[in-house]
This record gives sequence, structure tokens and C-alpha cells, in this order.
Amino acid sequence: MTWTAQSCFVTLAILFLWRVEEIAEACSCFPVHPQQAFCYSDVVIRAKLVGVKEVEVGNNIYGNPITRIQYDLKQIKMFKGPDQEIDAIFTAPFSSVCGVTLETNGKEYLITGRLESDGKMHVTLCDFIKPWEDLSATQKKSLTQRYEMGCDCKITHCTSIPCTISSPAECLWLDWVIDKTVDGEQAKHFACIKRSDDSCAWYRGSAPPKRDFLDIEDP
Repeated sequence: MTWTAQSCFVTLAILFLWRVEEIAEACSCFPVHPQQAFCYSDVVIRAKLVGVKEVEVGNNIYGNPITRIQYDLKQIKMFKGPDQEIDAIFTAPFSSVCGVTLETNGKEYLITGRLESDGKMHVTLCDFIKPWEDLSATQKKSLTQRYEMGCDCKITHCTSIPCTISSPAECLWLDWVIDKTVDGEQAKHFACIKRSDDSCAWYRGSAPPKRDFLDIEDP
């Protein structure tokens, strides 16, 4: 093999490995109902984002700095979490590794995430993060009244018909097969609640507001 051919081969090999690494690092998330996001998360807060910056959090095995995006926030309410106020959340710098991009002009969000051993809150694209104004009245009420009541229940995401449940303590989530979205009626207006006989069933906590201004009264 000539030097030129060998050089081209090495270049192609590097490009191939780079592409494989890029694909391997692509972020992939399994859809979850908002109630599942609440139950699975260490922290669930309502917060106003007020700033953003890139910070170094250590070095990798090659000695290169590891960076994270730090979003500074003002916590408005904690629905689930530690006995401490969260003043910042951290995420990866790129969406390919599940980094989250949020608005920092004082926009309010519902944020779910994981609490690290050092007390810092980490979030990814797989967490349930949504502008507060986009939540339904039922979703807002369920954060304090209903979601926790069903954390022992299992919500099964149905992707195609037929689909069935395997236990009475299970709720079948049909938004995708009915509306082709994971943000359908069951996500917006229902919670899976455990009943006195230990079975679980969907509960519609409140009807959608008939007029937008009614939503202002929600916490």
C-alpha cells in the first residue's frame, strides 16, 4: 500500500469511528407520562430561570476539562425533593448527549431531575421539563394532590393496538395510539391512582378550563 493510499485509509477510518461515536452518543429517551416523571425524579420544582453559563466540573481520563451548562434559577415551589432550596440546575453542553436548552429571560418552568451526591440538580432531555404556562390545570393540581398517590401504580405506554395490562395495579396509556402524541388527553387531564383494593385506574381530576383566564387561579 502506498503512503497516499495508507493516509486516505487512516483518514476514512478516523471519520468512520467519529461517526460511530457520534451515533452512539445520540440522546434517546423512552416516553413517560408526567406522573411517571414525577414519581421517578428526585426533585420536582417550579422555577424561574434567570441566567446561564458554562462551567467546568472536572477532567476526563485524558486530562481535558468536562463542562456543564449551569442554569441559575429562582425556585418558586418544590413539589418533591430535599430539604434545601435549588438555586441552579446542570445539564450536558450538547443535545446529542441529552443536554437541555432553556430560555433564561425569567420564563417559568416545571422541572424534574436527579439529585447528585453533592446536592446539585442535574437534568437531561429525558426529564419532564415544560413551561409552566403550557401545563394543564389537572397537571398543576396533580403535582400536589394526585401524582404521588399513584407512584405504586404502573403506567404502560401503548404504542400499537392491541395492547393489554398484565396486572390490576396498571394503567394503560393510550395517547400515542389515539392522538399520535405523548401529550394527549391522558397526559394532560388524567392521573393513575391506586384504589382501596390496591388496583389502579385513571382518574380525571378536573375538567380542562373553559376560559384561559381561569388557569390563573391554579397554584
